[in-house]
Order: sequence, then structure tokens, then C-alpha cells
Amino acid sequence: MSSTLIHPDVRIGHVHLKVADLNRSLAFYHGVLGLEITQGFGRSAVFLSAGGYHHHIGLNTWESLGGSPPPPGTTGLYHLAIVYPTRAALADALRRLMAANIPLEGASDHGVSEALYLRDPDANGVELYWDRPKSAWPRDAEGNLAMFTNPLDLNDLLREGTGAPVR
Repeated sequence: MSSTLIHPDVRIGHVHLKVADLNRSLAFYHGVLGLEITQGFGRSAVFLSAGGYHHHIGLNTWESLGGSPPPPGTTGLYHLAIVYPTRAALADALRRLMAANIPLEGASDHGVSEALYLRDPDANGVELYWDRPKSAWPRDAEGNLAMFTNPLDLNDLLREGTGAPVR
């Protein structure tokens, strides 16, 4: 095993998902989450992004048209994560999910981030989150990262950016 670390500027690239129904997945990723369609390949694949990037998420039916999700207890993708730039942007994502009646599986404060957990139409796990500034990350007495998992106050999140109480 190599003892040298990977270059610190390396990033994780796009996620490419096998889906059963391209239009159903587009209704979620484009229609609800608001990702932009950057390119399509007939009726079998679409690429989506935020901010003009070539693609953050690829969707295809090449091996999965009409298929079903993998059964529990098998290996594969646990979840994909979409990072929002601000807490207000994450609050907007929560409002979009609520308007589309998409249920959450969880909502957590991890100290370093606040996260919403849900499933896409093909039962893939999706995490929507924002990172707190590094200076606000929890640390132990020795200065090591000390992440945790606490419930996220969704009402407080929904007030973000609006200043109004949640009805």
C-alpha cells in the first residue's frame, strides 16, 4: 500500500446512474432539484449539471430500461451527495422536495454539515447538504475533527433565507 497521499486538489467527478425510466428520473433531478440538462443522447441518456459544468450527474437506461432497484443486502451505491453552496440554498432544496411531496428518510446535523437524506425514483440514496465553514467544524481537545450525527431542525432550516416562521 502506498504511503503517499493523493494530491490535495483531486476532486470526485460526476456520478452516472443506471435508471429504469429516463423521464421519471428527469422529473426528479431536473424538475424537482433543478439541475440543468446539458446534453441528451436520444431517449437513453441525459447529462445534468449546476452552474454550466458539462455534467455532475449522468442518467442512462443502457442496461437498466424497465429494471428494478437492487435488492437490500447487496453491494452498490449507498448514496450520491449534492453539495449546496449555502444553508439558504439547502433550505430551498427542502422546499422543492416538500412541494413535490418527496419524503425524507432522514435529516442530520453532522457538525461539519447539515444534510437531508432521501431516495430518487429508482431508490438510489441521495444526500443534499451544505458544508459549514472549516473554521466552524467541531474539534476535540487535540484539534482533531469531531463529527457527530444529531437530528436537524427542519423548521429552523426552512426559516433560512425567509426570516419567516414556518406554517
